[in-house]
Amino acid sequence: MRVLVAEDERGVADAVARGLRREGMAVDVAYDGATALDKARLHPYDVVVLDRDLPIVHGDQVCRNLRDEEPDSRVLMLTAAAHLDDLVDGLSLGADDYMPKPFAFAELVARLRALARRAGPARPATIRNGDLELDPARHAVSRDGREIELAPKEFAVLEVLMAAGGATVSNHELVARVWDENADPFTNSVRMTVLRLRRKLGDPPVVETVKGAGYRV
Repeated sequence: MRVLVAEDERGVADAVARGLRREGMAVDVAYDGATALDKARLHPYDVVVLDRDLPIVHGDQVCRNLRDEEPDSRVLMLTAAAHLDDLVDGLSLGADDYMPKPFAFAELVARLRALARRAGPARPATIRNGDLELDPARHAVSRDGREIELAPKEFAVLEVLMAAGGATVSNHELVARVWDENADPFTNSVRMTVLRLRRKLGDPPVVETVKGAGYRV
């Protein structure tokens, strides 16, 4: 899952980003509304975590623009205002979900995962392929009933590949979905992550290399 955190309080934004990265998400950060729109136009975000009171371009306008320009991205609006009228107003602007501050981090993660499932074609909460099972909510993977411990990037790559339903996923798409904006697309990060993933998943091999095209499960 790739997430944009748009929040002008840098301490809050950076803390949320660190926590989401520990959950295996690729996270970019914007500290104002103009930067948030620039990044959303450049990268395919599954969910945008949007503070309502952003400088330069207000969060309300960012939300409107995202609905017009990036309809596939889901918007979770954060605000210090917790009244019912504020919630209704935020949803009427096009937000998909709304959380008042302060918020519980575990709830934020759960809501982001739920929104990400709605961002693409509907799929079950648990993804299965043969004897391989992946549960995004529990961040758990098992094969033939055996639990497999994966690093965050390994888990994220496997989730993208399994969600593709057997279709080939290119190296470029994996970088865009799993790594953040600071990733170098010309490194061998994807190849090395796939190698470690194959080793942990065991035999027979699950992840197949499609020469010149990418990878598939």
